[in-house]
Amino acid sequence: MVLNSLSGRFLLLTIIFVMLAEVLIFVPSVARFREDFLLSRLERAQIASLALLATDEMIGPELEAELLENAGVYNVVLRRDQARELVLSSPIPEPISESHDLRDAGPPRLVADALNRLADPTPRIIRVIGEPVREGGQLIEVTMNTAPLRAAMIEYGLRILLLSAVISVLTALLLFLAVQRLLVLPIKRVVRAMQVYSEAPEDNRRIIVPRASVRELHEAETTLQSLQTELTAALRQKERLAQLGSAVAKISHDLRNILSTAQLFADRMEGSEDPTVKRAAPKLVGSISRAVNLCETTLAFGRVQEPPPRLERVAVAAIVAEALEAEQLAAADSEIEFVQEVPAGLILRADPEQLYRVLSNLMRNARQAIAAQGQPGRIVIRADEDENTWTIEVSDTGPGLPPKAREHLFQPFQGGTRKGGTGLGLAISAELVRGHGGRLDLVRTGAGGTVFAIRLPKGATLVAAVPAQ
Repeated sequence: MVLNSLSGRFLLLTIIFVMLAEVLIFVPSVARFREDFLLSRLERAQIASLALLATDEMIGPELEAELLENAGVYNVVLRRDQARELVLSSPIPEPISESHDLRDAGPPRLVADALNRLADPTPRIIRVIGEPVREGGQLIEVTMNTAPLRAAMIEYGLRILLLSAVISVLTALLLFLAVQRLLVLPIKRVVRAMQVYSEAPEDNRRIIVPRASVRELHEAETTLQSLQTELTAALRQKERLAQLGSAVAKISHDLRNILSTAQLFADRMEGSEDPTVKRAAPKLVGSISRAVNLCETTLAFGRVQEPPPRLERVAVAAIVAEALEAEQLAAADSEIEFVQEVPAGLILRADPEQLYRVLSNLMRNARQAIAAQGQPGRIVIRADEDENTWTIEVSDTGPGLPPKAREHLFQPFQGGTRKGGTGLGLAISAELVRGHGGRLDLVRTGAGGTVFAIRLPKGATLVAAVPAQ
């Protein structure tokens, strides 16, 4: 359980790294301890020999043995005045196996000799050569047993190991507590905040409040707060849209029933002999039929999908002319010129009712944009085709789309092109065009006007029911 946690792994890694650092320190430390041990033996041997040289009398074997035992050596040789003299001596239990000259021994050599001594448990007789202290001669040389040296090195190493272990544990414990306080607890707080928020994401009170003192964690909390705020707003908006959709569906249902009754009366008007009524009745019937159809498609949009298009070969010019006529009536009080540049013989494959709705939405947006600026304007509808695509362009000389509309162009209730607009017309239009396997593109927009292009593929597979945006 501990090793599976961040703090537990940090604790273990700290102990390992501190021990590794101590090992790197241990090797030169032991080498230095060995050198000091040998130098101390040389110094003791020099003191013992100087005590002997201070008197001209011969000393007894017992005193000589005591001096050598106190110095921890077998023999002492001094070089003074270019003469090499065996000052103290005793029997050597075995031949000398190796010599060590401390006068020119560098760090690599000292480290290698120390490691070899630790690795070799067999006691050996060695010769140690060094410089006397306080100008006590030119050279001092002793023979000694390696057993006390190795025992002292092992004892020193154990002390270093114990000290390293204590330092490692204390360091790891302090770092463990620091990590718990500075990292683990803030991370647990962020996780807990996410869990609490997930239980009721619509509740603003559950959004995290950044409180971490560590910069990186504070940035994470700030980012999470921004994400939760946006998500809560989006959920509330979708909830309102769902409620609005339910209300629109109910209104559309009742309005459809009302329009159906009006359609019955309009059908009877078609049989009137009055020339004026007879001339206006077909347009009235067509308008009411479209209103009824719009209510039905609004109900379909409320079910989160548009009905699949019923494709047939249609003349583009006729649909454009019908849509233009309706917009010209609506723009009677405005100085707006409507221009149709559609080849008379251009035939495409589409649902005529849905294509009319798309063109009507685009023309209405263009008319309203021009009327809003209070200046004369022009709306042009062009159509063309190539080997793969039919293209219908609707351009105007209006003020262009505002930045918010460009950012959320085809999103319902967000991509409105004018003040008070809902953006639903463009969203429905884009969805209807996608249902034909095509796409609705914003070609350009700016101070010189706006151009939308309807692109319908000639050989595309239809999308039967496209989810609403």
